Amino acid sequence: MSIKVFKPTTNGRRNMSVTDYSELSKVAPERSLLAPLKKNAGRNSYGRITVRHKGGGNRRKYRIIDFKRDKQDVSATVLTVEYDPNRSAHIALIQYEDGEKRYILAPVGIKVGDKVEAGAAADIKPGNALPLANIPTGTFVHNVELYPGRGGQLARAAGNAAQLMAKENGNALLRLPSGELRNVSALCMATVGTVGNTDHENVKIGKAGRTRHMGIRPTVRGSVMNPNDHPHGGGEGKSPVGRPGPCTPWGKPALGYKTRDKKKASNKMIVKRRNAK
Repeated sequence: MSIKVFKPTTNGRRNMSVTDYSELSKVAPERSLLAPLKKNAGRNSYGRITVRHKGGGNRRKYRIIDFKRDKQDVSATVLTVEYDPNRSAHIALIQYEDGEKRYILAPVGIKVGDKVEAGAAADIKPGNALPLANIPTGTFVHNVELYPGRGGQLARAAGNAAQLMAKENGNALLRLPSGELRNVSALCMATVGTVGNTDHENVKIGKAGRTRHMGIRPTVRGSVMNPNDHPHGGGEGKSPVGRPGPCTPWGKPALGYKTRDKKKASNKMIVKRRNAK
């Protein structure tokens, strides 16, 4: 996918760019794979804001994505490659030989008419899903499961991929997009290739209204608030933080504060953390 840049006809258009959607199929989404998406504006079941800066935005419907790829040893044909408003990656509509349709994440290089398959005997080509035990070392994969049968959780955003580094003792060593090295079970499914829409990171939003269309509300700096609203607030003019290090509105350290639970089993599978020097 390429990037489309506009002429600066207005201040909002200046420096704005969008993904060029000319390569996508010009069709309506598959109705049987749509689900309603309720807006909660960052509020929980009690109506209290638990995630700030959320609300508004365009209405959209959720596309049901097949992250598990559990229909194995059946060939499917790519019908369309479509835009998905709920994620940075594009999605591909595939139809199996028995007529069932599903959405999958569209990898780089996939085109309408291509054949994809899931299963231990599938070919090593973009869009095919296999257990990590059946994928050659060095291959780039995406939509990787953390636990067998749970469905892909790793490397799902546009342009992302994990590299299979080694296989031993029933585990597969992966280098994730963050640089983290971690083991997962070799029985976990992964899809060959890199997630498509690789130019997504180069898009310039260009104007404040575009983030509002995405459902993102403004963020206010703590230093311009009052002392009763934020620990950084108050003072005459631009005042320093006035305490040991920057913090959140609730007084917790904002830089380098460890929140990961040391007791979780997932930690034991990490060989090298992403922030290791």
